[in-house]
Amino acid sequence: MNKTIAVPSMHPGGLDAVRAGHFGHCDVFTLISVDNNEIRDISVVHNPPHTQGGCIGPVNTLHANGAHALIVGGIGMRPLMGFRQYGIEVYYGPEGQTVREVVELLLSGQLQLIGDNQVCGGGGGFMP
Repeated sequence: MNKTIAVPSMHPGGLDAVRAGHFGHCDVFTLISVDNNEIRDISVVHNPPHTQGGCIGPVNTLHANGAHALIVGGIGMRPLMGFRQYGIEVYYGPEGQTVREVVELLLSGQLQLIGDNQVCGGGGGFMP
């Protein structure tokens, strides 16, 4: 099955970039197209400024770019609900990992969906 996984990333993005701690404040999003659990294509999308819709701006950006899943270290309830409305699954990825490492964890079934009790108040991460 072909799907696109989004990972908030430190500049310049890509598979070797470090996953950013909080999706709404990342530099860029690395989009990884996966088919049958194999990475097929990588692209990078800039994160819109928070002034353009707050944390809903990135939600709309990722939806417009075909994301099916998102791997984050922290997220607030409002954007989490936005992703859910679009049918985009949001997973928790451990700190200090590269984009490649968290994507491999997701593809191997080692990441879990974020629950309502795991959201943060903004600007920081959370403990799963």
